[in-house]
Formats: sequence, C-alpha cells, structure tokens
Amino acid sequence: MNSRLPTSLAADIFTTHEALEIGIAAVNWSAVEDNLGRDGFSVLPSLLTPAHCQEIAGYFFQDVRFRSRIVMERYAFGRGEYKYFSYPLPDVVGRLRQSLYPHLAPIANRWHAAMRIDGRFPATHDEFREVCHAAGQQRPTPLLLRYQANDYCCLHQDLYGEHVFPFQVIFLLNEPGRDFEGGELLLTESNPKQPGRADVVPLKQGDAVVLAVNHRPMRSGRGFYRANLRHGVSRLHWGQRHTLGIVFHDAK
Repeated sequence: MNSRLPTSLAADIFTTHEALEIGIAAVNWSAVEDNLGRDGFSVLPSLLTPAHCQEIAGYFFQDVRFRSRIVMERYAFGRGEYKYFSYPLPDVVGRLRQSLYPHLAPIANRWHAAMRIDGRFPATHDEFREVCHAAGQQRPTPLLLRYQANDYCCLHQDLYGEHVFPFQVIFLLNEPGRDFEGGELLLTESNPKQPGRADVVPLKQGDAVVLAVNHRPMRSGRGFYRANLRHGVSRLHWGQRHTLGIVFHDAK
C-alpha cells in the first residue's frame, strides 16, 4: 500500500509548517526577553493555527508516537494524563523545538552569566541534544497532556538530568469557554528576599507561553540572585483541555 500523502496535501502541510517557522522568526524576541526578565514568562499569541492545534491534539490517540504514558494520580502529580513523544518527533513538534531554540539560547546564556551558572548553550538544538545525549540524557521530553473535568496539575518543575535548558514552551490546543472551563496555567515564584507571588496566565487556542523552568535572575544591590519558579494547572470545571509542552533538554 502506498503510504505517501497526495502531492497537493503534502504541499499544503509543508507550506503550513514553513509558515510556522516564519511566524516564530517574526516574534519580537527582545520583548520576550524583557517579559521573561520581569515576570518569568512571556505569551506568544496565536503562534499555532486551529489546524495545527487539531493536528497535534489528535496525536494523543496515536500510541505509536509515544514512548510512555503517565497517569498523574498514580504519582500524586494531580489528575489527568500525559504522554512523552518518542523519536522521531512528529514533524510539527520537531520543527517547533528546532525553530524556537535558537531564539531562546542567547537569552539562556545571558541568564546563566547573570546567575553565575557554569555552562553555555550552543547555537542550535541539534548541538545541544548531542550534549544531552553524551551525558546519558537520551529520551525525548516533548509531551502532550490531556485534562478532563476535575483534573489538575500540581506545581512542579520539569528537570530531567544534569543538563537543563532554562526555558520551556507550552501551547494551548483548545479554546477556553468553548472546549473547557477552568484549567488555567498557574505560575508561582519563591523569592528569598521578597514575599512570593503567583500569576494566572490567560491563554487562548494557539497561544504559546515561554516560561522559566526552574529559576530566574533577580537584580540586587550586589548583582543577581535566583528566584525559584514552579508551574501547574488549576482544576478543570468541564470539557477537555490539551496542551503541548516543548522541553528542550532530553531525559535520562
């Protein structure tokens, strides 16, 4: 049986995914860096089209694409489930990872310098993945999550080994108010020199949010110190909510 896509459909998908890379390049990355430095997160509106969202959410039921499935309640992570993609990643997921990384790596290097953390990140994701794999971090970490009524995710950090890229990107694949209610993205910050704070990040279908994985630099009179960040998801009241998580470091 011929498994190749019809020429016209393949061309449409290629054009759509090319447009995605163009959209990422057109983001005001200087403003993203300012937002990350001030808040620990930055929203990228309408980065995915509804067609992208539908395509990616549909992967959830294609078990062949994943290396593992986690039911959160078994591990006291919350309620809901998520699946880690296996290599090779689906084209759109791989393109997102490859296209976002070069814009975030320079910011990551400036953050590490400010916080006096050893190690700098190479220019391309392929190079960074080689670093991870050489250290035994060889399992892919992009993941697809599904929440249904009364599901939620506890506050956490996505750390999988020695090499941790300080940013990750989360994409909302459903529309609030139409497909689900509740399920807001929650971010908390623990600051050793100030009271802690929390943010609710409003997202629409196709929006992405770049957020700090574990900590961010905070300026003081003597330089910079580290504030600790965690993220989670509030309880879903009704409906179904899918998200795609792009984590750039692989896992052991």
